[in-house]
Amino acid sequence: MESTFYLVGVDGGGTGTRVVLGDAQGVELAQASSGPSGLGLGIGSAWQAIEAGCRDAFAAVGRPLAWSHCVLGCGLAGVNNRDWLAAFRAQAPQVAALAVESDAYTTLLGAHGGAPGVVVALGTGSIAAVLDEAGECRIAGGYGFPSGDEASGAWLGLRAVGYAQQALDGRAPADAFAAALLEQMGAHDRDSLIVWLCEANQTAYARLAPIVLAHRTHPFAVSLLAQAGEEIGKLIAALDPSGSLPAALCGGLAGPLTQWVPERYAMRLRAPLADSARGALRLAQREAERLGMA
Repeated sequence: MESTFYLVGVDGGGTGTRVVLGDAQGVELAQASSGPSGLGLGIGSAWQAIEAGCRDAFAAVGRPLAWSHCVLGCGLAGVNNRDWLAAFRAQAPQVAALAVESDAYTTLLGAHGGAPGVVVALGTGSIAAVLDEAGECRIAGGYGFPSGDEASGAWLGLRAVGYAQQALDGRAPADAFAAALLEQMGAHDRDSLIVWLCEANQTAYARLAPIVLAHRTHPFAVSLLAQAGEEIGKLIAALDPSGSLPAALCGGLAGPLTQWVPERYAMRLRAPLADSARGALRLAQREAERLGMA
C-alpha cells in the first residue's frame, strides 16, 4: 500500500451505493455495494455508506482500506445542491485525491465511453445529461424529490400512493394493485397509512415502483408507465433537439421502462457501454492524470 495508489469509483444514489476498485492503471480489481449515499439523505450517512463499500471492495482483494492511498471519483445524487456538495467535501477523509460530479456525469462517462451522447438515468431519482460534440455537459431534470425526478422510482411510487389512498377511501377499486401497495407500506387502515406517509422519504416511495411494474397491465399502472415514457422522451428532446446523438437509458429502471418510451425516441436508444460506477472509476483515473499521479 505504501508504494502505490488505488482508483475508486463510487456511484451513490438514494437506494444504494456501488463501489468499483481499480489499480493505478484503472484495471478493475473488485466491486462492492452498500447503503444509500445520495446527499439528500445526509452527508454523514453518505460517507458512512461510501466507507462501508470501499472497505468491502478492499477486503475482496485481501487488503485493508487506507484512504491516503485512494483516488476517489464520486458520481453522487444531490451534488447540484452547492451546500450539500461543500459539506460533503468538508467531511471527506484524508484521501489522496477526490473528484466529485453528479451521477448524471459519471453515467455519461460510462454509457458512451467519454464520447458524445445522451443519457437518462432512472433509479430512485432521475436525471438526464448530454455530452455534446464540444465536450460540454448539460443537464435536464434531476430537480429532486418530490417536485421533479420524472419517471424515477420515487416518482412512480408517489403517484401510486395516490391510488392506494383512493382505494382505501372507496374512491377507487380495492383491487390487487391497491392491496399490494398497502401491504408494502404496512398500512391496513387510514391511520397506519398516514403514519407511513409522515415518515416516508424518497427511498420509501421508490420501493413501491416494483409493485407498479408487477401490475403493469392494471389501467392505472398503464397510464402511469406511459406518462413515464413520455417524460423520458421529453428529457431526450430537451438535450438533443436535433436528434443527432445516441441515447442510453441507465439505472435500475432502464430495462423496465424502455418499452414505454415513444417510438420516435426509442429508435435512438443504444445499450450503455458501461454503468455509472465504471464511469466514476474513469473519473477517478482522469483526476489522477490531472494531478500527474498516473
